[in-house]
Amino acid sequence: MLRQDINELLTQTGPGTPMGDLFRQYWIPALLAEELPENDSPPVRVKLLSERLIAFRDSDGRYGLIDEFCAHRGASLWFGRNEGSGLRCPYHGWKYDVTGQCVEVPSEADNSSFCENVKLRAYPLVKVGDILWTYMGDPAKRPDLPEYEFAHVPQEQTYTSKRWQQCNWLQAFEGGIDSSHVTFLHSGGLKSDPLFKGAKGNEYNMKDTKPFFEVADSEGGLFVGARRNAEEGTYYWRITPWVMPAFTMVPPRGDHPVHGHFWVPIDDENCWTYSFDYHPARPLTAAERQAMIDGHGVHSKNIPGTYRPVANMDNDYLIDREAQKRGETYSGVAGIAMQDASLQESMGPIVDRTKERLVPADSGIIKARQKLRKAAIALRDEGVTPPGVDTAHHRVRSAAVVLPQAESFLDSCRDAVKATPGVPHSSV
Repeated sequence: MLRQDINELLTQTGPGTPMGDLFRQYWIPALLAEELPENDSPPVRVKLLSERLIAFRDSDGRYGLIDEFCAHRGASLWFGRNEGSGLRCPYHGWKYDVTGQCVEVPSEADNSSFCENVKLRAYPLVKVGDILWTYMGDPAKRPDLPEYEFAHVPQEQTYTSKRWQQCNWLQAFEGGIDSSHVTFLHSGGLKSDPLFKGAKGNEYNMKDTKPFFEVADSEGGLFVGARRNAEEGTYYWRITPWVMPAFTMVPPRGDHPVHGHFWVPIDDENCWTYSFDYHPARPLTAAERQAMIDGHGVHSKNIPGTYRPVANMDNDYLIDREAQKRGETYSGVAGIAMQDASLQESMGPIVDRTKERLVPADSGIIKARQKLRKAAIALRDEGVTPPGVDTAHHRVRSAAVVLPQAESFLDSCRDAVKATPGVPHSSV
């Protein structure tokens, strides 16, 4: 179990909270690039770390992320007119550029300097891969842009989606480093999902339901190793990297693309789940890309025009008890993404960790909580830069390998868990 004060420290991410300050040390996903597809496209509401913001792309192609509310009388700039290299409030015509600077107040005299003293809170917004990233911390400490491999391979080799998840970021993230549930919750997907099926490693998953976990520190976070029995004298290892604060990669299966996630707090009771697939050595096939669009693998089928999954808590995730009885799905919920989300959301907006009973299979979760807490306190009390800010920490991979029983997974896989451009991932 976890003390209530520690649970609150880890789950509260608004302005002025230790974990909120921690997230503000990093570039984090703000929205998908597809949401601002062209110059002067409609502005988009963005809520991150409990801050209400507006994203827009101006006439010159510059991206802006500014306070949602006009400095005049607080009208939402989501209703604004995106025109002439700025966003104009439709109430009284006040206009702002991508830095949040007010550049025009129509009611003021032509020689007035009033607008020079009006500036909204604003954060940088930069496109890297399919994502628009923002940094919400001290401008003087702004780190280099993200270097996660999925965001830097050629466009034809990668795909990213997102979905709204109705729970705190931490319980969603913890599912990403929990490998033991795969044998149960995703057993149907290992046999039928087009982005998972057919791999030799699936057989090891299904035959050994009692994985042994070994967790190793890394410069940016952790490597979580899940060991299962393979052929005589060997073990099957699935190695999940976690880079602070909330980036994880799913160990690969065969030559399928590699999956991963980034969990971003909207507020303390909701988060965005960004899910990606990429292949480091070849383009995605048309069938693979279509499967991702259709909501297979780690992706979800969303309600058109939104990022809310079609299967959601309001319709009980379209649970099919007959499919559950037939063994097609273990929980009755279709799709790997929504199988995870349904159970994580079922815990409530913020799970009460004072009531939980952890076991050795939860060792990765335990270590991650400890590392997050330590980093948040060190930042608060001593100003220590947390792990994962240095872009060298981003250049990691997940791996799935079969090793002799006497070999250490980390010693044997040091090259496999490094991102090496153009080199295929290590997979079984």
